[in-house]
Amino acid sequence: MEHVLFERVKNTRAFLRKNLLTTIFKEFDEQCMELTVEQRRTKYEKMLESPFRFFRGSAYLFYFDLTKIPSIFHTPTVKPTWIQGDMHMDNFGAFQNESGTIVYDMNDFDEGYVGSYLYDIVRMSVSIALHLEEQGLHQATQETAIQSFLTSYIRQMKRFQEKKDDPFTLIFTKDNTKGPIKKILKKLEKQQREQFLQGIAQTTEDGQHVFQWSEELQPISVDEYNSIVNALPNYKVKDIAIKYGSGTASIGLKRYYILVEGGKDELHTDDLVLEMKEVRTAIPAYFLPYNEIFWEHYEHQGARVVGTQRAMHHLEDPHLAYLTMGGKEFYIRERSPFKKKVKPKNFKDLEDYFVTTSIMGQIAAKAHARADIDYSTVFNYHSEDEILEVITKNQEIFINSTILQAMHYKEIVYTDYALFQELMKAWFGE
Repeated sequence: MEHVLFERVKNTRAFLRKNLLTTIFKEFDEQCMELTVEQRRTKYEKMLESPFRFFRGSAYLFYFDLTKIPSIFHTPTVKPTWIQGDMHMDNFGAFQNESGTIVYDMNDFDEGYVGSYLYDIVRMSVSIALHLEEQGLHQATQETAIQSFLTSYIRQMKRFQEKKDDPFTLIFTKDNTKGPIKKILKKLEKQQREQFLQGIAQTTEDGQHVFQWSEELQPISVDEYNSIVNALPNYKVKDIAIKYGSGTASIGLKRYYILVEGGKDELHTDDLVLEMKEVRTAIPAYFLPYNEIFWEHYEHQGARVVGTQRAMHHLEDPHLAYLTMGGKEFYIRERSPFKKKVKPKNFKDLEDYFVTTSIMGQIAAKAHARADIDYSTVFNYHSEDEILEVITKNQEIFINSTILQAMHYKEIVYTDYALFQELMKAWFGE
């Protein structure tokens, strides 16, 4: 009898959660994103690769769950932080900044919005747990890595508050990093811009670069081509391709690579690739409090993404822009030829994980502290002051409770992932 009751409880719980997943996926992917059946299949197949990939592709599920849980460590609703919105380990990487320096920083701002800093912190902490779990590392190591992230975040915030560091000038290079991040930055310094072009472009008989077609890079229609050229009057456009195969949550959004003339030397080794990506309403906006002042400044979704990137680490990048084409909103940025992430193969021992998450904590603090009154008229206060006021009431409890919450939500992700596998069979017969 007890076994029967337990099975009923378990089945009911799974039934309710599965219905919730179905409702949320249908609402966002079918209604909001307007994904076709084939686009949904493509997205979901990527999400089936692992629980971490599932987590990356279902940010709306994370916010649906987490916004229902109160916390004494949330900052006041009237004093939100400009958050990255989709903070996880794969949204950090190396690239060349506007001054030509190879740096390590965040590299994705599509979900930038305003709300409690805690959503970025918890989402990042969950991602650390999932990432390390997939590498076969036990729970104690996962918790230590999260602790490294959190303590580093707090320590860096205090340095900003005490004016020991400036969030506008602090960058992370080979000179102030350690472990896998330092090794990647040193390696990228030896890489030349033309190496990137060699991978996606070819040279014509008259010495000009054009894209080399592949499964990921495909030609576009004449109308599309002309529309993009007309939208970029300040550039000499040499070729345009539509880009496939990038990201998980962005499937269904158009992404173009635009090859533009550099013009500084005869070999055209300075030709640039601009990325023009369609963008829609940030996922956190569906769940976090509405901020009228923010929307007045960033009603255009491309402006919101560009504003987030400028606020968090690219104040003077000359290629950042946004536009509307065919009723769809886009943002533009340079596709850095030096872009590279820290991958599992780059971690040689446990200390590498702790050093890496510690640096990520510093970067998260820099992004939050920089994107406030120092940058935007949306804010009339310093985010580091508001964040530290709630954290330092009891820093130890903040760290322990965040670790506990991250580990708990990791288990929810694994449960949801199993349910998602069942749903895929029901939806697509796979």
